[in-house]
This record gives sequence, structure tokens and C-alpha cells, in this order.
Amino acid sequence: MRNTVDVTIRQTVGELAYEEIVEEDDKLLPQLHDYLDTERQFRKALFFYEAGLQQIMAKLEILNREFQYGNDRNPIENVKSRVKSERSIVEKMKKKGLPMTISAMMGNIYDIAGIRVVCPFISDVYQVARMILSQKDINLVTMKDYIKEPKPNGYRSLHLIVLVDVFFSEQMQQIPVEIQLRSIAMNCWASTEHQLRYKKDRALTKEMQEELKKCADLMAEADQKMQALATELKF
Repeated sequence: MRNTVDVTIRQTVGELAYEEIVEEDDKLLPQLHDYLDTERQFRKALFFYEAGLQQIMAKLEILNREFQYGNDRNPIENVKSRVKSERSIVEKMKKKGLPMTISAMMGNIYDIAGIRVVCPFISDVYQVARMILSQKDINLVTMKDYIKEPKPNGYRSLHLIVLVDVFFSEQMQQIPVEIQLRSIAMNCWASTEHQLRYKKDRALTKEMQEELKKCADLMAEADQKMQALATELKF
């Protein structure tokens, strides 16, 4: 007998894909049918996120190549992608106080599949975002604009959570993917700040955090000046 918690999985990965997971691994699962201690089932769930990631990456690659061949300049500097590791997902679920189930993972963790797009200028960030969101098989779930409203520590970036259509052997499913878009200057600060903040043998003092915020503001000022030059040159 299926538990009602299964509804979340059905809605996320689809009826046919869900049945494939459950039928093959049912004998390994406890009563709720979706505990994460079954590695095989967990990896099958991640497959859907990998498929969504590949779909977005293909779209960005097409845009990247189009600009390389058909335009004077390219608004995409580089693109990186990742699927969260099992350890990272479990740690985030523990932090949120979630049960260790696949339905809880799919219903509450939206950045399992992630893409970072780095652009030369601030205007490029919004241009690339518009190009992505204008595609008919992509639906916007949430947008957080940390460029217009930076985080207290100075972090700046444009975050999108989208649903992308992915066609499997027998049906289409919408898969959630997080897309982060930022300028080169924003990425420089975020990357170096990450290195400093997660140094394992020493925590950042209040004074250090204030210095990092000042650096973020300086980078933002430089970003604006570079954007002004780009606008004047009609980039």
C-alpha cells in the first residue's frame, strides 16, 4: 500500500518514472517507500536533476556559440554546472530539519541542479536571463535579484529557479534547476569570499566580515564604472 508521501515524488518525476523507481527498488524500502538510505534509489532520483541540468547547459551552449559566430561580442564569459553531492544534500536537509526521504528532498531542496553563468557586464546578466526565460520550455518559479538588493554581506548575483521540460522515453517532465547569473566582478568577490569564509581552521571575525563587505562595495563600484564605459561604447 502506497503512503500519501509518494504524491510529491509523482508530481516531481512523473507517474511512469516514479513507478519505474518504486517497482525496481520496492523490496529495499521501508514503509514510506522513499528513505535516502537506499543509495540506488537516491541516485535514480538525481538522474532527473542531471537531465534537467544537461537541458539548460545545451541551451546556454547554443546561445554561446551563436554569439561567438554572429555578433561582435559575447555576453557569456563562462558557464559552470554541478549536481549537489549526496553529502551536501543530506547536510542541507539536516539543517532544515527535514526527514531523510526523497520526497522531502524533491519538495524542499531546489538547488540540487545548479548552473553559474558569468557575464562581462551587469547588463549582460539581465540580457542572458531574458534570453533564457523567453524560451517556451522554461518556466520561472522564483527570481531573487541580489544585484539590485545585495545580501547584508555584500553578495551580488541574480538567482533564478526554473522548471525545464525534459523528454524521457515515454513522457515529458519539468525539472527544477537553479541558475545563478553574475558579472565577472561579482564572481571574483564571491569566489574569493567563499575561500576565506570556509577556511576550516579559523572563523571570520566581525572585523574581517566588515572588510569583506567593503571589498564587495568596491567591486560593485568598479562594476558600475565598467558598465558606464560599456554603455558609452554602445556594447
